Amino acid sequence: METSRLIARDLLKIQAVFLRPDQPFTWASGIKSPIYCDNRLTLSDPEVRDHVEQGLADLIRERYPEAEVLMGTATAGIAHAAIAAHLLGLPMGYVRGSAKDHGRQNRIEGKLLPGQKVVVVEDLISTGGSVLDAVEAIREAGAQVLGIASLFTYGMQKGLDRLSAAGVVNHSLTDFDCVVRTASETGYINPRDVSRLIAFRNNPSDESWIGG
Repeated sequence: METSRLIARDLLKIQAVFLRPDQPFTWASGIKSPIYCDNRLTLSDPEVRDHVEQGLADLIRERYPEAEVLMGTATAGIAHAAIAAHLLGLPMGYVRGSAKDHGRQNRIEGKLLPGQKVVVVEDLISTGGSVLDAVEAIREAGAQVLGIASLFTYGMQKGLDRLSAAGVVNHSLTDFDCVVRTASETGYINPRDVSRLIAFRNNPSDESWIGG
């Protein structure tokens, strides 16, 4: 089975992804969403965790063969970066959401040298804000960001535009569309709801999908 579909099935199986088009969630931004994603649950299931970490290691090996360091995003990307780095025999560190207010006031934890080639490891990309903050911190430290390796991406246009504007490429193990297709094929959702879910992905601020 191809990796994207395998990971999609895994996320649905362990309920790391919930799809509720008839009972939408409300995000912190106030947006009504038919999907809720908590990829931290992948760490609690040994089989799924193995699929994810081997998948990330393979992705990085294929897409970023020049990688010298993996840097996880705080906090969800840290464990994935650590395990994938172990599998690849690479050093790792992580980028704090903000600098410490004590000690050396580090934003980057772990050894990172100017000029080193870095892959940023993230669990989830929606609008791209948090991962781009990490990219900016790494660049400010003088290192070269080869790109992002992520577990899941929504593929929202805002996120795609922001990554493009920052000159950053992202490769994900699976994405919103694959999860939705897999959910339909396995009977998790009604096939008629696929178009509603895709409409949300295309324009999250337009709530017309809610009415079916």
